Amino acid sequence: MGIHIPPTPGCRRWDDRPWFAAGGIAGVCVDLILFPLDTIKTRLQSPQGFKKAGGFHGIYAGVPSAAVGSFPNAAAFFVTYEYVKCLLHTVSPPYMSPVTHMAAASFGEVVACLIRVPSEVVKQRAQVSPSSSTFQVLSNTLYQEGIQGLYRGYKSTVLREVKHLFSDLWSWKQGHVVDSWQSATCGAFAGGFAAAVTTPLDVAKTRIMLAKAGSSNASGNVLSALHSVWRSQGLPGLFAGVVPRMTAISLGGFIFLGTYDKTRRLLL
Repeated sequence: MGIHIPPTPGCRRWDDRPWFAAGGIAGVCVDLILFPLDTIKTRLQSPQGFKKAGGFHGIYAGVPSAAVGSFPNAAAFFVTYEYVKCLLHTVSPPYMSPVTHMAAASFGEVVACLIRVPSEVVKQRAQVSPSSSTFQVLSNTLYQEGIQGLYRGYKSTVLREVKHLFSDLWSWKQGHVVDSWQSATCGAFAGGFAAAVTTPLDVAKTRIMLAKAGSSNASGNVLSALHSVWRSQGLPGLFAGVVPRMTAISLGGFIFLGTYDKTRRLLL
Protein backbone atom coordinates (compact mmCIF):
# COMPACT_ATOMS: atom_id res chain seq x y z
CA MET A 1 0.00 0.00 0.00
CA GLY A 2 1.19 3.45 -0.91
CA ILE A 3 1.86 6.29 1.46
CA HIS A 4 -0.99 8.66 2.28
CA ILE A 5 0.02 12.30 2.39
CA PRO A 6 -0.95 14.45 5.36
CA PRO A 7 -1.03 18.22 4.90
CA THR A 8 1.97 19.91 6.48
CA PRO A 9 2.15 23.55 5.42
CA GLY A 10 5.31 25.59 5.32
CA CYS A 11 8.84 24.50 6.03
CA ARG A 12 9.70 22.48 9.13
CA ARG A 13 12.89 22.89 11.15
CA TRP A 14 15.15 19.89 10.70
CA ASP A 15 15.82 19.63 14.43
CA ASP A 16 12.09 19.09 15.03
CA ARG A 17 11.01 15.78 13.53
CA PRO A 18 7.77 14.48 15.05
CA TRP A 19 6.48 13.98 11.50
CA PHE A 20 9.26 11.40 10.96
CA ALA A 21 8.13 9.15 13.79
CA ALA A 22 4.44 9.84 13.12
CA GLY A 23 4.74 8.81 9.48
CA GLY A 24 6.56 5.59 10.35
CA ILE A 25 4.15 4.62 13.13
CA ALA A 26 1.10 5.36 10.96
CA GLY A 27 2.55 3.30 8.10
CA VAL A 28 3.18 0.29 10.34
CA CYS A 29 -0.35 0.47 11.79
CA VAL A 30 -1.99 0.54 8.37
CA ASP A 31 0.10 -2.28 6.88
CA LEU A 32 -0.40 -4.67 9.78
CA ILE A 33 -4.08 -3.97 10.46
CA LEU A 34 -5.11 -4.29 6.81
CA PHE A 35 -2.70 -7.06 5.79
CA PRO A 36 -5.40 -9.75 5.30
CA LEU A 37 -7.17 -7.57 2.71
CA ASP A 38 -3.87 -7.08 0.90
CA THR A 39 -3.30 -10.84 0.79
CA ILE A 40 -6.76 -11.45 -0.67
CA LYS A 41 -6.15 -8.75 -3.30
CA THR A 42 -2.78 -10.24 -4.29
CA ARG A 43 -4.24 -13.73 -4.65
CA LEU A 44 -7.13 -12.47 -6.76
CA GLN A 45 -4.61 -10.76 -9.07
CA SER A 46 -2.17 -13.68 -9.28
CA PRO A 47 -1.97 -15.60 -12.58
CA GLN A 48 -2.75 -18.96 -10.90
CA GLY A 49 -6.03 -17.68 -9.48
CA PHE A 50 -7.34 -17.13 -5.97
CA LYS A 51 -7.75 -20.75 -4.85
CA LYS A 52 -4.44 -22.04 -6.19
CA ALA A 53 -2.65 -19.05 -4.69
CA GLY A 54 -3.87 -20.09 -1.24
CA GLY A 55 -7.46 -18.87 -0.98
CA PHE A 56 -8.18 -17.86 2.59
CA HIS A 57 -5.43 -20.12 3.95
CA GLY A 58 -2.34 -18.51 5.48
CA ILE A 59 -3.80 -15.03 5.24
CA TYR A 60 -0.80 -13.55 7.07
CA ALA A 61 1.80 -15.13 4.78
CA GLY A 62 4.46 -12.53 4.01
CA VAL A 63 3.63 -10.29 6.97
CA PRO A 64 7.27 -10.26 8.27
CA SER A 65 8.35 -8.55 5.05
CA ALA A 66 5.62 -5.93 5.42
CA ALA A 67 6.47 -5.39 9.09
CA VAL A 68 10.19 -4.92 8.42
CA GLY A 69 9.75 -2.62 5.43
CA SER A 70 6.82 -0.53 6.63
CA PHE A 71 8.52 1.93 9.00
CA PRO A 72 11.62 2.72 6.86
CA ASN A 73 9.38 2.99 3.79
CA ALA A 74 7.10 5.56 5.41
CA ALA A 75 10.01 7.36 7.04
CA ALA A 76 11.94 7.60 3.76
CA PHE A 77 8.87 9.07 2.08
CA PHE A 78 8.34 11.74 4.71
CA VAL A 79 12.00 12.73 4.98
CA THR A 80 12.11 13.30 1.21
CA TYR A 81 8.63 14.83 1.06
CA GLU A 82 9.29 17.35 3.84
CA TYR A 83 12.76 18.23 2.55
CA VAL A 84 11.65 18.82 -1.06
CA LYS A 85 8.53 20.69 0.05
CA CYS A 86 10.72 22.88 2.28
CA LEU A 87 12.99 23.72 -0.65
CA LEU A 88 10.08 24.46 -3.01
CA HIS A 89 8.18 26.46 -0.39
CA THR A 90 10.96 29.03 -0.25
CA VAL A 91 10.70 29.77 -3.98
CA SER A 92 6.99 29.23 -4.65
CA PRO A 93 4.06 31.62 -4.01
CA PRO A 94 1.23 30.39 -1.71
CA TYR A 95 -1.20 29.78 -4.59
CA MET A 96 1.22 27.15 -5.92
CA SER A 97 0.80 25.07 -2.74
CA PRO A 98 -1.01 22.12 -4.44
CA VAL A 99 1.69 21.91 -7.13
CA THR A 100 4.44 22.08 -4.51
CA HIS A 101 2.68 19.37 -2.53
CA MET A 102 2.38 17.10 -5.58
CA ALA A 103 6.00 17.60 -6.68
CA ALA A 104 7.33 16.86 -3.20
CA ALA A 105 5.11 13.77 -2.95
CA SER A 106 6.39 12.53 -6.31
CA PHE A 107 10.01 12.76 -5.17
CA GLY A 108 8.99 11.06 -1.92
CA GLU A 109 7.43 8.14 -3.78
CA VAL A 110 10.50 7.62 -5.98
CA VAL A 111 12.77 7.41 -2.92
CA ALA A 112 10.34 5.37 -0.78
CA CYS A 113 9.96 2.79 -3.55
CA LEU A 114 13.65 1.95 -3.20
CA ILE A 115 12.64 0.37 0.12
CA ARG A 116 9.04 -0.52 -0.67
CA VAL A 117 9.62 -2.57 -3.82
CA PRO A 118 11.99 -5.22 -2.36
CA SER A 119 9.62 -5.59 0.60
CA GLU A 120 6.65 -5.82 -1.77
CA VAL A 121 8.31 -8.43 -4.02
CA VAL A 122 9.07 -10.74 -1.10
CA LYS A 123 5.67 -10.11 0.50
CA GLN A 124 3.65 -10.85 -2.64
CA ARG A 125 5.61 -13.98 -3.50
CA ALA A 126 5.07 -15.24 0.04
CA GLN A 127 1.37 -14.39 -0.16
CA VAL A 128 0.85 -16.69 -3.15
CA SER A 129 3.10 -19.40 -1.65
CA PRO A 130 1.76 -19.75 1.91
CA SER A 131 3.70 -23.01 2.41
CA SER A 132 7.00 -21.10 2.05
CA SER A 133 8.37 -18.81 4.75
CA THR A 134 9.28 -15.20 4.06
CA PHE A 135 12.96 -16.05 4.55
CA GLN A 136 12.74 -18.90 2.03
CA VAL A 137 11.13 -16.59 -0.53
CA LEU A 138 13.83 -13.96 0.02
CA SER A 139 16.61 -16.56 -0.26
CA ASN A 140 15.17 -18.08 -3.45
CA THR A 141 14.75 -14.66 -5.06
CA LEU A 142 18.34 -13.67 -4.31
CA TYR A 143 19.69 -17.06 -5.44
CA GLN A 144 17.78 -17.15 -8.72
CA GLU A 145 17.71 -13.46 -9.70
CA GLY A 146 20.13 -11.58 -7.50
CA ILE A 147 19.48 -8.09 -6.13
CA GLN A 148 17.76 -7.02 -9.36
CA GLY A 149 15.05 -9.58 -8.64
CA LEU A 150 14.08 -7.61 -5.54
CA TYR A 151 13.48 -4.55 -7.71
CA ARG A 152 11.20 -6.31 -10.18
CA GLY A 153 8.26 -3.97 -10.75
CA TYR A 154 9.93 -0.76 -9.53
CA LYS A 155 8.69 1.31 -12.48
CA SER A 156 5.15 -0.04 -12.28
CA THR A 157 5.03 0.62 -8.53
CA VAL A 158 6.09 4.25 -8.93
CA LEU A 159 3.68 4.67 -11.85
CA ARG A 160 0.82 3.23 -9.80
CA GLU A 161 1.08 5.75 -6.99
CA VAL A 162 -1.40 8.60 -7.34
CA LYS A 163 -0.85 11.79 -5.40
CA HIS A 164 -3.78 12.75 -3.20
CA LEU A 165 -4.46 16.49 -3.13
CA PHE A 166 -7.78 16.56 -1.28
CA SER A 167 -6.27 17.31 2.13
CA ASP A 168 -3.99 20.02 0.76
CA LEU A 169 -6.77 21.61 -1.27
CA TRP A 170 -9.14 21.53 1.72
CA SER A 171 -6.47 23.16 3.90
CA TRP A 172 -5.72 25.77 1.22
CA LYS A 173 -9.42 26.63 0.85
CA GLN A 174 -9.93 26.95 4.60
CA GLY A 175 -6.73 28.88 5.17
CA HIS A 176 -5.49 26.68 8.03
CA VAL A 177 -4.24 23.17 8.73
CA VAL A 178 -6.98 20.56 8.51
CA ASP A 179 -8.17 18.83 11.67
CA SER A 180 -7.41 15.15 12.15
CA TRP A 181 -10.96 14.03 11.30
CA GLN A 182 -10.85 16.09 8.11
CA SER A 183 -7.47 14.58 7.21
CA ALA A 184 -8.82 11.09 7.76
CA THR A 185 -12.00 11.72 5.74
CA CYS A 186 -10.06 13.26 2.85
CA GLY A 187 -7.63 10.35 2.90
CA ALA A 188 -10.41 7.78 2.78
CA PHE A 189 -12.22 9.36 -0.19
CA ALA A 190 -9.05 10.19 -2.13
CA GLY A 191 -7.56 6.77 -1.45
CA GLY A 192 -10.68 4.87 -2.49
CA PHE A 193 -11.03 6.75 -5.75
CA ALA A 194 -7.33 6.43 -6.58
CA ALA A 195 -7.43 2.71 -5.74
CA ALA A 196 -10.23 2.05 -8.24
CA VAL A 197 -8.63 4.07 -11.03
CA THR A 198 -5.16 2.57 -10.61
CA THR A 199 -6.20 -1.07 -10.16
CA PRO A 200 -5.05 -2.10 -13.67
CA LEU A 201 -1.58 -0.72 -12.86
CA ASP A 202 -1.65 -2.63 -9.58
CA VAL A 203 -2.56 -5.82 -11.44
CA ALA A 204 0.35 -5.22 -13.83
CA LYS A 205 2.69 -4.67 -10.87
CA THR A 206 1.55 -7.90 -9.23
CA ARG A 207 1.99 -9.92 -12.44
CA ILE A 208 5.47 -8.47 -12.98
CA MET A 209 6.57 -9.19 -9.41
CA LEU A 210 5.19 -12.74 -9.46
CA ALA A 211 6.43 -13.63 -12.97
CA LYS A 212 8.96 -16.42 -13.28
CA ALA A 213 12.48 -15.38 -14.24
CA GLY A 214 12.86 -15.31 -18.02
CA SER A 215 9.15 -14.91 -18.77
CA SER A 216 7.78 -11.98 -20.76
CA ASN A 217 6.33 -10.26 -17.69
CA ALA A 218 9.66 -10.57 -15.87
CA SER A 219 11.04 -7.85 -18.16
CA GLY A 220 9.01 -5.30 -16.21
CA ASN A 221 7.19 -3.87 -19.21
CA VAL A 222 3.94 -2.44 -17.85
CA LEU A 223 2.14 -2.20 -21.20
CA SER A 224 3.09 -5.76 -22.05
CA ALA A 225 1.76 -7.00 -18.71
CA LEU A 226 -1.50 -5.09 -19.16
CA HIS A 227 -1.90 -6.45 -22.69
CA SER A 228 -1.28 -9.99 -21.48
CA VAL A 229 -3.98 -9.68 -18.80
CA TRP A 230 -6.42 -8.06 -21.24
CA ARG A 231 -5.88 -10.80 -23.81
CA SER A 232 -6.36 -13.67 -21.34
CA GLN A 233 -8.97 -12.28 -18.92
CA GLY A 234 -10.37 -9.10 -20.41
CA LEU A 235 -11.67 -6.20 -18.31
CA PRO A 236 -12.42 -8.34 -15.22
CA GLY A 237 -8.76 -9.36 -15.16
CA LEU A 238 -7.57 -5.77 -15.27
CA PHE A 239 -9.76 -4.92 -12.27
CA ALA A 240 -9.10 -8.11 -10.30
CA GLY A 241 -9.01 -7.39 -6.58
CA VAL A 242 -10.57 -3.93 -6.96
CA VAL A 243 -12.97 -4.40 -4.01
CA PRO A 244 -10.40 -5.43 -1.36
CA ARG A 245 -7.98 -2.86 -2.80
CA MET A 246 -10.51 -0.02 -2.53
CA THR A 247 -11.56 -1.16 0.93
CA ALA A 248 -8.00 -1.45 2.22
CA ILE A 249 -6.81 1.87 0.82
CA SER A 250 -9.94 3.76 1.90
CA LEU A 251 -9.61 2.42 5.43
CA GLY A 252 -5.87 2.90 5.18
CA GLY A 253 -6.30 6.56 4.31
CA PHE A 254 -8.53 7.03 7.33
CA ILE A 255 -6.23 5.12 9.70
CA PHE A 256 -2.98 6.57 8.32
CA LEU A 257 -3.90 10.23 8.23
CA GLY A 258 -5.76 10.10 11.52
CA THR A 259 -2.91 8.24 13.26
CA TYR A 260 -0.28 10.48 11.68
CA ASP A 261 -1.98 13.69 12.74
CA LYS A 262 -2.71 12.56 16.29
CA THR A 263 0.79 11.10 16.79
CA ARG A 264 2.46 14.24 15.41
CA ARG A 265 0.40 16.46 17.71
CA LEU A 266 1.30 14.31 20.73
CA LEU A 267 5.01 14.48 19.86
CA LEU A 268 5.08 18.23 19.26
